[in-house]
Parts: sequence; C-alpha cells; structure tokens
Amino acid sequence: MYTKDGENYFVVDSHVHFWDGSPANQLNRYGKGFIECFYDYHRNLSPSEWVWTLEKFGKYSEETMLHDLFETGYVDKAIFQPTYLSDFYVNGFNTTEDDGAVAERNPGKFIVNGAFDPRDGEAGLDDLAKLAQRWNLKGVKLYTAEWKGDSKGWKLSDPWAYRYLEKCQELGIKNVHVHKGPTIYPLNRDAFDVADVDEAASAFPDLNFIVEHVGLPRLEDFCWIATQEPNVYGGLAVAMPFIHTRPRYFAQIIGELLYWLDENRITFASDYAIWSPKWLVEAFVDFQIPEDMQSEYGVLTPDIKRKILGLNAAALYDIEVPAEAQASSAPVDSGEAVGSAPKVPA
Repeated sequence: MYTKDGENYFVVDSHVHFWDGSPANQLNRYGKGFIECFYDYHRNLSPSEWVWTLEKFGKYSEETMLHDLFETGYVDKAIFQPTYLSDFYVNGFNTTEDDGAVAERNPGKFIVNGAFDPRDGEAGLDDLAKLAQRWNLKGVKLYTAEWKGDSKGWKLSDPWAYRYLEKCQELGIKNVHVHKGPTIYPLNRDAFDVADVDEAASAFPDLNFIVEHVGLPRLEDFCWIATQEPNVYGGLAVAMPFIHTRPRYFAQIIGELLYWLDENRITFASDYAIWSPKWLVEAFVDFQIPEDMQSEYGVLTPDIKRKILGLNAAALYDIEVPAEAQASSAPVDSGEAVGSAPKVPA
C-alpha cells in the first residue's frame, strides 16, 4: 500500500510478467528482436536511474521481481499476464506454468492468468480447461498478433475465438485481457487493431474485456467502442510511463479515458519488467491534469486515483481491500453494468 499526504492507495498491478528473453531461450532472430524491442520501450520511457542493462532485462531473477513489486513498489497484489510466443522462444517467453510456479512459492501475492489461441482448435479447448482447473483461473491474456506457423494473427470475432470465449464462460473465467496496443517487432501492427473488441464485447456481455494498452495508438477508436460496451475496460500498461516523458500526452490519454469510460473502468499496470511500479505509482499520485486542460478533462481526485491504482482491478478479481484504502464511492461491482451512459447520440 502507498500512503501520501494522509491518503492510502491499495495497489493492484494488473499486468506483470516473469519472462525469459535471454539468448539461451531465443529460438530465432525474431526472439532476439522481440526482447530488444521491449528493451527500447524500457530504455526510452523510463527515468535514467531506472534503466537496466539488456542482459538483466532479458532474464531477471524471481528475487528481483519480488523486491521491485512488493518490497519497494507498493504493490499489494500482482496479476500475471502470460505471453507464450512459442514460435520465437524455445520454452516460451512468459508462460502460465512459469508464472504459476512463482505464485505458489509466494502465496497471497499473485493472481495467475491463463491464455488461449483459437488456432489450436479442439485440443486447445482441452488445454484451457486443464489450465483453469490447475490455476483456478479468473482471467486470460490474449495476444491476437502472435505468430503460429504461417499465420500472423487472429481476431476475437473469428468463429473459433467465439468457441474459446464460450469455454471461458463455462469455466468461470470472466476477465479477458487483450493486447491491443503498440506493435512489438516482428508482429503485425494491424493484428493488434482494437476493432474486433466491439463485436466480441457485444456477443459476450457477461465477460469483461480489459483492453491492455488502451488501444494505443488507436485511443480514439478504443474510446468510441468502450463508451457503448459497458463490459470493456482500459488497462494503462504502456500509457503509464508517458507520465514521465510526455506528461501532457499522458494527461490527454487519462482525460479521454475518464470522459468516455469514467473512473470505474480504468486499471493501473506497470507492464513489469518493462517498467517498475515504484516510480509509476509515486508519479501518478503526484500527477495532476494541467490547469489549462482541466476545463475539458477535469481533475484527478484521490478517489479517482485510488480506483485506478487498485480498486477497479480488485473488483474484477474479487480482491479484498482494507477499509482504510476504500474510496468514498466504491467501483461498481463487475457483475453489474459498469460506467455511465454513452456520451454520444443514441
């Protein structure tokens, strides 16, 4: 928990990884290029004192992660989001199995999410059921631009994707995290397009679709979808570090999200280990929308910050929050309609 100026903030880091992008695990030049692209985001958007070496960034220790998240990073609960990338890495890049092993060694600190790929067909449905049983899954992370053989991606609106979303409902997996953000080499930019979220969210109103990276660079497209789909949320991974490098751009992002989605459907994420939560949490609590932008975007109150930093994700994952960190108006329960009415004509 983070405390500043008498205000308490319960922190749920809703997007963390325990990856292995080391040369020994790289299957080909694409594995090498992928981790180096990640590293460029880390190096270019972090304060200089938070920049790691490429070697450490490629494969960090469990002890390092625990220290950065829970000892210095103010995180009360972290949610693992797997990314397999089996075409690029010998043992996968960041798997549910590896994440789950860390979670079991550190009880009470992590929530483990699974993953699926509709191109795996019937066998993949069985694998998803096994993952759900093994790790008591409440969420999955989807990477629609992931390569598989000759295929360079898939869409949430594909018929087999619907089969998997139906399976999620059957298994009690209610939170669907989808990477819809900046391209990472060598993946196809268009395969991360946010448009397919619209159809899937309408078809599966009982599932929550957390759009990671809020659709950047397609923020406007994402917002127009989210305003009409009350089960669509915005995950701030990748958006958060702009608070350091381009604060007015970050103010625009958070302002647009608050206008279209309201404060109950935005979730904090460090995207660890691309960034460390300590400086992001501190900077966000200190951040205020510039005065000349407030007539359009309003201001960030402590309650809004509390909801974004942890309470919204806690509601999605049924995480208990201490009374001293509650907002004066709690987030809407994830089983109810979330968000205000659309601000566009009917």
